[in-house]
Amino acid sequence: MPVPETSLMNRLTALCKRRGFIFQASEIYGGLNGFWDFGPLGVQLKNNLRDAWWHDMVDCPPLGPDGKPLSIVGIDTSIIQHPQTWVASGHVGGFSDPMRKCPGCGHFVRGDHLWDILARECEWLSSLLQEFTPIAGGIDTSRLLKWARGKGKKLAPNLALVKNPEVTLSFLATRINGQPDAPPEMMELVRYLATAQLHETGLQDPCPRCGAPLGEPVAVSLMFETYTGIEKSNSSKVYLRPETAQGIFLQYKNVLDSSRVKPPFGIAQVGKSFRNEVTPRNFIFRSREFEQMEMEFFCPPEDGMMWYEFWVNERLRWWEAQGVAKENLFRHVIADADLSHYSKGTSDIEYKYPFTAPGFGELEGVAYRTDYDLKQHQEHSKTNLEYIDQEHTPPRRYIPHVVEPASGLTRGVLVLLCEAYQYDESRASPEWLKLKPSLAPIKVGVFPLMNKDGMPEVAEKLYLDLRRTYTCQYDAKQSIGKRYARMDEAGTPFCITVDGDTLANHTVTIRNRDTAQQDKVALDKVRAYLAEKFAA
Repeated sequence: MPVPETSLMNRLTALCKRRGFIFQASEIYGGLNGFWDFGPLGVQLKNNLRDAWWHDMVDCPPLGPDGKPLSIVGIDTSIIQHPQTWVASGHVGGFSDPMRKCPGCGHFVRGDHLWDILARECEWLSSLLQEFTPIAGGIDTSRLLKWARGKGKKLAPNLALVKNPEVTLSFLATRINGQPDAPPEMMELVRYLATAQLHETGLQDPCPRCGAPLGEPVAVSLMFETYTGIEKSNSSKVYLRPETAQGIFLQYKNVLDSSRVKPPFGIAQVGKSFRNEVTPRNFIFRSREFEQMEMEFFCPPEDGMMWYEFWVNERLRWWEAQGVAKENLFRHVIADADLSHYSKGTSDIEYKYPFTAPGFGELEGVAYRTDYDLKQHQEHSKTNLEYIDQEHTPPRRYIPHVVEPASGLTRGVLVLLCEAYQYDESRASPEWLKLKPSLAPIKVGVFPLMNKDGMPEVAEKLYLDLRRTYTCQYDAKQSIGKRYARMDEAGTPFCITVDGDTLANHTVTIRNRDTAQQDKVALDKVRAYLAEKFAA
């Protein structure tokens, strides 16, 4: 059944708060933009996704092209590393975004995201475009003037059209009348409406909040700075890591020397990263504190492109195995001209988020980083990071090349929630989550139909038994329909009800979340029933 007109993201955000998946950080103090807290259900879902990734990457890695299991080990490195780490990696010198400040309201906007923000999130532009109507090669001046003197004053008080409507519209009319066969596209149109002194300034780019002309782009570092020790000085300045990868590169030699691994092999890590995003947005999609699931795969130089293709395909397959529909995933191959200077190939695994549809947005990146990182750290640390291949004839030394599948754990949770969201008015709760059973925060709900006649005692005993294997919740409050609704909203795949038949013939009723079908199952067969369902 189609979702009501209210945007899916608004409904999903509300559901996440109501059911305890995700809360705004520091909400009682008004919140802190770009930071989010995971509630009881959210942290369980996140941990389940993390554990699935760890199992499939470290505990039971995939089979390689030769049909043999890959060698991948885990690591957990510090959030704060030696500051030279970020000099060597290039983050201190080049990890920044082009930011533009609005002189009218003080708002900062990422220069490379401006038009996407204007098109998708700008309230005044959405309102204005409904009013603009080209007429016989001209413009509907009266409608635009009415908007400027009414809605415009409230929505975009610093827009040139609002502050100087006659002058702005005269510039636009001259442009349209002068090129009747080439009407302006949206970007040019908006620039005209944002420009009050065309001949002095040229066309201006407007602020998405107030409409004022934005300042020139300025590079702003994305790394959070802090200090170690007692004194705050340049010598004690350190950074919160913007990615987990560098910690892996710093410990590559220790792992190689202490573990029974050799190229090709991987080092995996899950952990927090921090980026000072000036415009965090779209719920938990772009935030300032987030978690990553990264793996650096070290291989001989001649095999780099082969492993790059292998990991792109493997990661696409893995996301499908977590319940993400194939048609909602897309491989975006980054053009050579847009590659990072260290990369010989990068593909973004993208998902069709509600706020990007019908387009896609990044979920995971797979980058062939060559030997750039290890070479940089070898140069800056003066530590030899070469691998001696004794099995090669003749023996050789080389710095391994690296393929990096880097996934956002936080974004992965958002993808699972978007993919699982269902709307069906025939249910007690029209909103429910069709999560893969193994990832669901609560696997089994256990209910006594009524709080009498021995039903609670049997239900509690069953709950205490099942909780040793499955994440369970015991619920004896309100009607059975409302309890089913609560479990559906939490994404719980199976609910077991102890009823009158349980006492009479030792059976329980097990309800399937997806189909709402109810099966009668013998009490001593419940474990076997659930094991079969979760194995499917």
